[in-house]
Amino acid sequence: MAVEGSAPGKVILFGEHSVVYRGPAIVLAIDRRARVVAEERSDDRIYIDALNLGFSGYFVGDAYHPEQGEAWRGKRLAALNVAARRTMERLGVESGLNLKVRSRIPIAVGLGSSAAISVATVAAIGALLGGNLSKDEICALAYEGEKVIHGTPSGADNNISTYGGILRYERGVGFERFEVERIPPFVIGNSRRKRSTKMMVGNVRALRERNPVTVDGIIDAMGRLSQEGLAALLGSDLPLLGDLMNINHGLLAALGVSSPELDLMVHASRRAGALGAKLTGAGGGGCIIALAETPRLKQVESAIRRARGTPLRVNVSYEGVKTRSVG
Repeated sequence: MAVEGSAPGKVILFGEHSVVYRGPAIVLAIDRRARVVAEERSDDRIYIDALNLGFSGYFVGDAYHPEQGEAWRGKRLAALNVAARRTMERLGVESGLNLKVRSRIPIAVGLGSSAAISVATVAAIGALLGGNLSKDEICALAYEGEKVIHGTPSGADNNISTYGGILRYERGVGFERFEVERIPPFVIGNSRRKRSTKMMVGNVRALRERNPVTVDGIIDAMGRLSQEGLAALLGSDLPLLGDLMNINHGLLAALGVSSPELDLMVHASRRAGALGAKLTGAGGGGCIIALAETPRLKQVESAIRRARGTPLRVNVSYEGVKTRSVG
């Protein structure tokens, strides 16, 4: 018997970096999903086949043994190892596992790939072993895997991958979920340049230490933009939403987290008719997100290609984690 778990990726619409200090982040689940098929083994190994991402190998305890791909990939795969073992501990089961990972979410570019894979892994194992895990339990166990990669992540990524939809997250306040009837597709522009969230957050922190009054003013402005952006999204006011996205990108650029590749795609998208475009995620590489009415979507995609990015049209997904038997 084998069970497949799947979970969506995400984009941050507003609140990158400012959410570290104060104010909300607005996060959207997208209809690009990670899929993990789990089946039991007769030994105690956690074998991970992630060949469509370029690597595979197995864990004995915490020790990673690569089969294909570089050994350093084990650090990223360690999240799955931890999520898998925590799930088995919760269920009181000792077993080895085969985990086959197939993801349509580009990795290390700010689209929530690691969280989606962790959530899908926990769900698949829980269903395989008859654990009847609730979504809250899946989310919490996936967070244990996320901590291996990100240290002390906000929890927004594993929450959005578990529940789907639209999420408002604020430190000290928690999570609130929303649904909106009319949201057009977004166009993601992938620079294909990987970046380190930890490094970008550290750069902003250092800038704030050198210029506290100015940077705090930018952070406060971004917090207000998040609130106004959520209201525009809920009210389906797309022109206002686009304006707020454009302003937000300017503030992120002022914090030094944009890049020539991201700026090129942002401005190309706007010239092609996007109502708004901004970087999404930590910056320094990764992706942008552009908002356009449906008749303009193809022009925006073409503009991103000409700007040397890879366009990806996505819809907001209200379908969170799910499982199915596959054998």
